[in-house]
Amino acid sequence: VGNKGARLTAEVSLAGRHLVLMPFASHIGISKRIEDKCTRDHLKSIVKKALASQALDCGVIVRTAGDGHTAEDFERDLDYLKRVWDDIRKEQKEAKSPALIFEELPLTHRLIRDQIRRDTIRVWIDSLETFNRLSQFVSKFMPDLAHLMQHYQGAQPLFDVYQIEEEIEKALSCRIDLRSGAYLVIDQTEAMTTIDVNTGRFVGKQTLEHTRFRTNLEAAVAIGRQLRLRNLGGIVAVDFINMENEDYQRQVLRMLERSIEGDSVKTRIFELNELGIVILTRKRSRGCLSDFLQESCPQCQGTGQIKTAETVCYEIFRAVMQAYRSYSAKITTIIAAPSVIDRLIDDESDSLADLETFIHRPIRLQVDSSFSQDRFEVVVS
Repeated sequence: VGNKGARLTAEVSLAGRHLVLMPFASHIGISKRIEDKCTRDHLKSIVKKALASQALDCGVIVRTAGDGHTAEDFERDLDYLKRVWDDIRKEQKEAKSPALIFEELPLTHRLIRDQIRRDTIRVWIDSLETFNRLSQFVSKFMPDLAHLMQHYQGAQPLFDVYQIEEEIEKALSCRIDLRSGAYLVIDQTEAMTTIDVNTGRFVGKQTLEHTRFRTNLEAAVAIGRQLRLRNLGGIVAVDFINMENEDYQRQVLRMLERSIEGDSVKTRIFELNELGIVILTRKRSRGCLSDFLQESCPQCQGTGQIKTAETVCYEIFRAVMQAYRSYSAKITTIIAAPSVIDRLIDDESDSLADLETFIHRPIRLQVDSSFSQDRFEVVVS
């Protein structure tokens, strides 16, 4: 279908975190999204070493997520994929046709496969059934991670213990408060994401320049975390508070670089410009957090704004005049939201009376609480 692969094929491919294993192929491919020639050549060379270390003679494709990873990461991925392929072949020999011998992993299993990092201390699982399934999966295919699986049996819900709900709400908010009293404003648009740094209540104890410096340092750390937490991709423009001291500027930039060092998604930072703005690019991987947890507001269609009651009143007056010129009727009825009807009765009462006189028809007002503020109907009868 289009440029996508076949829906039914004999060319088996198994996806891992960084690599795709093709047991019946022999070539090494690189994701088309990795365009730099030097990077592609480097990835091919370390994949060859990883294949040799695992004594595998098969084809491999490096996924976009594999960019920036080491031979050790690829070896770990190949070890997992080799175990999966061995299990498939074993099932194939033992199963009686027709039988399912392999299927795509469920979400919980993919999280274990793709998200666990070297610095992961433990993985808490509050469902005993899920814990048993994951423990079995890890023991079979990723035995070096088996000790990380922990069954949570506390009386308090797991999300409450680690305040996950609160963190989700923060990650969906456009404003992020910092400990000092400063805050960030994150605005996601179709073209790019902008992050504005504000001092807020933070006044500092030294000079104004130093206060700006301390605020920007704290913001740089928080920005790195927000990029990962929200999975922001594409172009990101960070508007730091303007600083004259060039040494302060360099330190803020270095702090921002350190804050994204642990990011598994490739990110590139450009120098601080004269306006105090840093542009960075981060590879898009899947959707951002808000895409999964939110949808566009049906009232404002995602713009965040609706027409004022005053604006809607003037639109209603024009609609009434249009109906007057188009139809011959005795009564005109205006149906609108409570806030609009209230304004017509109060602030626009004189204009409404003048309109009645002009069209020689009585105008009735009808409230409909289900209407959004910018919706109305003019009915003639």
